[in-house]
Formats: sequence, structure tokens, C-alpha cells
Amino acid sequence: MLAFFPQALFFFTHNHPFSFPLPQWLTVSHFIMLALILTFALLHSGLAALRMWGERIIGARLYRLLFAAVSIPMATILIIYFVNHRYDGLVLWQLQGVRGVRELVWLLSAISFLFLYPATFNLLEIAAVAKPEVHLYDTGIIRITRHPQLFGQTIWCIAHTLWIGTTFTLFTSLALVAYHLFAVWHGDYRLTKRYGEAFLKIKQNTSVIPFLAILDGRQKLEIREFIRPAYLGVLIFVILFWQLHPWLMTATAKVNI
Repeated sequence: MLAFFPQALFFFTHNHPFSFPLPQWLTVSHFIMLALILTFALLHSGLAALRMWGERIIGARLYRLLFAAVSIPMATILIIYFVNHRYDGLVLWQLQGVRGVRELVWLLSAISFLFLYPATFNLLEIAAVAKPEVHLYDTGIIRITRHPQLFGQTIWCIAHTLWIGTTFTLFTSLALVAYHLFAVWHGDYRLTKRYGEAFLKIKQNTSVIPFLAILDGRQKLEIREFIRPAYLGVLIFVILFWQLHPWLMTATAKVNI
């Protein structure tokens, strides 16, 4: 599939009657990455939209396994392709040698994981050991932002774009944030359809913009709600990821996509 995109792009830019030359720095990998993100978005959000229908047909556990079987390999391809092509394109800035930037990037990355993993997941449900359910939460990190994954993904993109500084990374970051913005609308739509007034009440008392609901008095930050094993697990994961990061970069580079 990946081999098709360079051929199609070459044909369009060279043989189409309205063809146009691309800047030399705008490599084909930019478009492949955008196509991969779009494919992931269609599959991931599409399966999420069909969840209620699918669970009625094949059951909640089997549908969760189907969702994982589609989403996880696609996400893995995205990560590998990003790592292998992150320095493609034009270098917009180079801050890797600036004192304190490395530490800032790791700090932002650690914070991003605390939001990307909302600490409201039931691990047994994720693995389909227990019956997967769609839950309504209005505590913990949801008090800060109703869509923590949008905020976490944005922080992650800022950190990595700051560190790498290429057009490829900037294109990837903008596409990822755009997809998560769509997921805000799509998630609210699905929860409204499933829960109706119960979700609308939560929506009224929370905010997408981080800390806005707390600042305007709709929410109150409860620190004790963050003292949970899940957050400790995320911190341990970040530390392990820090240690394994060089090895992961080497291993990923061996995958030729």
C-alpha cells in the first residue's frame, strides 16, 4: 500500500494536465504520512461510530478485539513511519544543542502521557477480559479537560516538533491535532447519542479547554482523585520509556517502511 502513494503522487505532479512542480523539500513522505493518518482516522473513528451496532451483532468482547486488531497495527505503522522519516523535508529550526531543550521536551512528553492516558480505563475491559463498557466520567482529569487526549496529543506534538524542527514533523503534528479536534466533536456526538441528558449535563459542567471549567467555577480540582495506581503506572512507563528510547529508535530504524 505504501508503495502506491509515491507512484500516484509522481503521476499527478508530472503527467496530469494541471500538474505542478513540488518544492524540493516537500518529499513524498509528507503525503504518505498524511495519508496514513487519514486512514487511521477513518478506521479508528469509523469503528468507534459503529460500536453500538457491532456489539449487538458480535458482542462487546469480540468487537473490542476487532477494534484493537485494526487500530493497534495501524498505530504501530504510523509510529514506525514517523520515526524513520522524522528528519525529512526542510529543517525549520535546530534547537537540539540548546541547553535545557532536551529536558523541556522530556518534561512535556511526560505530561502529555498523563493526559493521553486519562487514568479512567479499566485494564480488564481494554483486554476484553471483562465486558467492555462505555463509561461516563466527570471526575479526575475530566475536571481539567473533557478531552484529555486532545490536550495530551497537542503537548506531545509541540514537544517533538520543537525538538526535531522539520517540515515532516510539523505536517505530522498538525494532522494529528486536526484529527483529535475532529475526535472532540465525534466523541461528544457519540456520547450524546448513547447517554442523552446524562452526558449533556457532564458536558455543561466540563470544558474542552484545559482548566477553563475550574477557572469559571463549574468544576473544582480534587487532588485526591489523582492519587491512583494508574497515574503511578504512567510515571513508571515514562521512566522506562526514557531508558528504552535509544533502543526503540534503533529497532524502529531496522523496519523498512
